[in-house]
Amino acid sequence: MLVFIDESGDPGFKFDSGSTDYFIVTLVAFEDSEEALATDQRIQALKGELKFPAEFEFHFNKVKKAYREAFLSAVAGFNWFYFSIVINKRKLTGPGFKFKESFYKYACGLVFENAKPYLDNATVVIDGSGSREFRRELGTYLRKRINDAKGDSRFIGKIKVQDSQSNNLLQLADMVCGAVARHYGEKEDAGIYRRLIAHREIYVQFWPK
Repeated sequence: MLVFIDESGDPGFKFDSGSTDYFIVTLVAFEDSEEALATDQRIQALKGELKFPAEFEFHFNKVKKAYREAFLSAVAGFNWFYFSIVINKRKLTGPGFKFKESFYKYACGLVFENAKPYLDNATVVIDGSGSREFRRELGTYLRKRINDAKGDSRFIGKIKVQDSQSNNLLQLADMVCGAVARHYGEKEDAGIYRRLIAHREIYVQFWPK
């Protein structure tokens, strides 16, 4: 099993200085490695169809509406699923939430808790942008939180840190996370993208309500 995670928004709480209202973490999972490879290949082929260079990186917030739709439509037919958590930061009052790295780990832990019944010795791939030391700490945190302390169940196996520019499936996680984030925004296209992949959605939690 392969799992890819990405986030949208920022973990800060300085709303007067531009911090986002919501912080979203998305987990995209493949039960079958061959299906993951086929999806990877389809994304790579799409770059050629759209006249992008082979090394082009899909970022939801950096491509226009037509490309977002083309991407999500291209991957929608493959067998993968996703979970997201949408955190309404304005309703969080505890002092612990003010520490960005701790808050980020906590948010990732929440989405993995929701996905736990679907995980089986998953290899988790995390985008390597930012502090690699923090990414390693995140991997350790997730294993401790999600795996059975007695060792009877192993929901998370390996943790890998990779560059999203060279990993099409991390780009998939970015595009799915962006689709969820846009759904909770106020732009005209807010409802379009999530509908394209609705059949791949297991659960999107809005927290706290």
